[in-house]
Amino acid sequence: MKTLTFLSILALIAASGGSPLAIGEVKESGVAGAQPFAQDQIDFFEKKIRPVLSEKCYKCHAENSEKIKGGLTLDTREGMRRGGESGPAVVPGSLKDSLLIDAIHYTNKDFSMPPQKSGGKLPDAVIQDFEKWVQMGAPDPRNGAAKVVKKYDTEKARSWWSFQLPVKAPIPTVQDAAWPKTDSDHYLLAALEAKGLKPVADADKLTLIRRVYFDLIGLPPSLPEIEAFVKDTTPAALAKVVDRLLASPRFGERWGRHWLDVARYAESSGKEANFSYPHAWRYRDYVIAAFNKDKPYDQFLREQLAGDLLPAGSEPEMAEHKIATGYLAIGAKSQNEGNARQFALDVADEQIDAISEGMLGITIACARCHDHKFDPIPQRDYYSLAGIFLSTETRYGTAMGQQNRHSTPLIELPASSGLPTIPEILYPQQRATLEMEVAQMTRERDTLLAERIAARRSGNTDNAGVLKGVKALVLITQVGLKESTLNFFDASGRPKILAMGVQDRPAASQNPSEGAYDFGGMKQAGKGALARAYGGLPAFPNITDSPLYARGEVDKPGEKVPRGFLTMFASSETPAIRPGTSGRLELAEWLTSPANPLPARVMTNRIWHWLFGKGIVESVDNLGSTGHKPSNQALLDYLALRFQQEGYSVKRMVRELVLSHAYQLSSVFDEKCFAADPENALVWRMSKRRLDAECIRDAMLAVSGDLQTQPPVGSAIAMARDGMINSPRGPRGGGISEETISAETAVRSVYLPVARDLLPDSLALFDLPEPSLVSGERETTNVPSQALYLLNSPFVGNRAARLGERVMVGYPAGPNAGLAAFLRERIEYAYWLAFSRPPDNVERTAAMNFFNRFPAGWAQGSSGLAGVRDAEAAKAAWTNFCRALFASAEFRYLN
Repeated sequence: MKTLTFLSILALIAASGGSPLAIGEVKESGVAGAQPFAQDQIDFFEKKIRPVLSEKCYKCHAENSEKIKGGLTLDTREGMRRGGESGPAVVPGSLKDSLLIDAIHYTNKDFSMPPQKSGGKLPDAVIQDFEKWVQMGAPDPRNGAAKVVKKYDTEKARSWWSFQLPVKAPIPTVQDAAWPKTDSDHYLLAALEAKGLKPVADADKLTLIRRVYFDLIGLPPSLPEIEAFVKDTTPAALAKVVDRLLASPRFGERWGRHWLDVARYAESSGKEANFSYPHAWRYRDYVIAAFNKDKPYDQFLREQLAGDLLPAGSEPEMAEHKIATGYLAIGAKSQNEGNARQFALDVADEQIDAISEGMLGITIACARCHDHKFDPIPQRDYYSLAGIFLSTETRYGTAMGQQNRHSTPLIELPASSGLPTIPEILYPQQRATLEMEVAQMTRERDTLLAERIAARRSGNTDNAGVLKGVKALVLITQVGLKESTLNFFDASGRPKILAMGVQDRPAASQNPSEGAYDFGGMKQAGKGALARAYGGLPAFPNITDSPLYARGEVDKPGEKVPRGFLTMFASSETPAIRPGTSGRLELAEWLTSPANPLPARVMTNRIWHWLFGKGIVESVDNLGSTGHKPSNQALLDYLALRFQQEGYSVKRMVRELVLSHAYQLSSVFDEKCFAADPENALVWRMSKRRLDAECIRDAMLAVSGDLQTQPPVGSAIAMARDGMINSPRGPRGGGISEETISAETAVRSVYLPVARDLLPDSLALFDLPEPSLVSGERETTNVPSQALYLLNSPFVGNRAARLGERVMVGYPAGPNAGLAAFLRERIEYAYWLAFSRPPDNVERTAAMNFFNRFPAGWAQGSSGLAGVRDAEAAKAAWTNFCRALFASAEFRYLN
């Protein structure tokens, strides 16, 4: 595999005359390769694939089956890929060669699986999950025989390290007493010395300033900031920089994006019918503001679980609390699910999964169908939590229409909350027109539905009746979208302050709110046909306990399980759920209690991961028994306890870790340390890390001088409002398409639209995680499509042209000065802007040669004056030189 360095990129560009390049793959030397399976891929398998295999396939296709049919075993990775008598069941990456995909599609009656006696064909959504899994390479962590727990030892499972309260071990003494700068350094150095190792040398100041800027605010330092840091020789030089960055509003944009990964933030529902969430951006802004204010982490969690139930001292605070509950509302949903009970249970399951992995770092959702196979989580505990969320009304606000059987209203916040709104007005004439159209379409829809129902009752199934049904469906969508527009504005025509979020359902003695289930101005009670077709009353309209569903199947309810929490953490301090409430407030209290050993550990480990590139527990979303053990548990427990004792301050924790000696190490190679610890789990050096997608894009905007630091109000999807993603049925006729979510804007990447299954290339190509899953750790890939994007994207080309202009303006030489004017100074300036360092002699010589070889005949103007031709050639040369800077490994990596 060819390695393309910055210098070889220059050579390719020069040889091509500056034309866009199509090259194979860029591989940076010295960068550790990816693990066989990324954590989010393993999570996808565990959540979406293994449960189906276990339930539908293992009876006949597992090592312990009485008779293995067709010689095929599906309970191990190798058995699945080797296949049986008919060939491989799964060929990673190839749907057409994977017999399992043919079988579940029922395309061949002789190989249709699961058989009818086992439930028949799988739901379309499950089939799509299997296709997605094969296309991503069929990630499968199973080795050897399938793990089957014959006898579950609850007490042994409870003894797992992360289920015990953290204990502060004495700060260890070390041989090199002068090396540690913080307490955490003592723990790290003691572990290294125990293996006869010592850390590498410190990073130089230029490397360190670039590292700390990207880690804390996600942007490169400016030249004056670099100069000030280099000249400051006092011991507090780094601390001054860190304190300034922690106080910057850019900190919340960088660290808020980390949490948005955990919160599976997106602006659409995903799944088979992908509807937009035009008001998700309020939750995004809440998260950014919370990190900027250094909101205590325990309070941050309580607000996201039960903000609507917390006391508030003002209407702005009350509005903030309600917006926070958007955490529970923004998940992916199967909007076209025809079974209201199945839909409600799936929404609750998604919320349980988000809380368990995002806040607790364990996989509670694995207990939906049976007792957890590895952690002490019985199925009853799962349904005790499910009752809490079935008693919660989730308001996500999608408009009623075709393929959306589960529309909901939003949460309306008072105008006095002072929150911004999309700058748009609905004028009286526009409102009158919309209301008239809604009334007319509603009458036509009702007539068509009535005629269609009457025809079906009389046995008339002619084409005319079918067409009436289709037209009625179209009208349902049109009415839903127009009503959504009307509901977007108040009586004066100004946008309402609307948000996604949750609230408790009514107590059992009360009637559910009819207003939440209006269809085209009609109460469901009077429009039974429409109500049945489009959701009907919710399956769980009141506060209730959940039945325990056998094998998780919606048609097999058992006894009801009282609402509650995980019994493995039960104590005398466990709060009791008040009658007539969902239990979310008590859940928030239980989850953030000091008696719960998980949340502080999970967040501390995440902070470490975001600063060092790898968590003390590598599986940052799973601290349960199927996850990794900590590389230094004493250090993790020390930090978790300190995090609690210092008021759950994220900024204090970040500050302490950045000022540690370990964080300030270089990334140089040490043969002895590498032989003993090749994964750098003991932190003998700072691991090289690729910048994430947002940092790469924002850095191009910053160094070109184009970055817009003023946060926008809303997002592109908010401006488009309700509609399907990639559908022509948008409220204004155009739908929400790739043009809607374009990244051709100068705002920071955290403000770009994030629609499930339709991400901007600048984010998707550089491993923005799947926004339907909790993702505390991003995959880092190095694939040809990234190089092709950097060398051919118009966005990158425009940024390169602007950087070239900035470099030339920095050393102006007049319009007719030609290519050679201030060439050495300009090359130096470009290197400082892009890499925060000067070029070395080899790089300087190569750059000079590039400009000497660049075709001087690249005249873009019509004038025949030599000076004009030279100016245009210089502009083209500098654009391509700067594109090479952006495409280089150094621009995308931190050392």
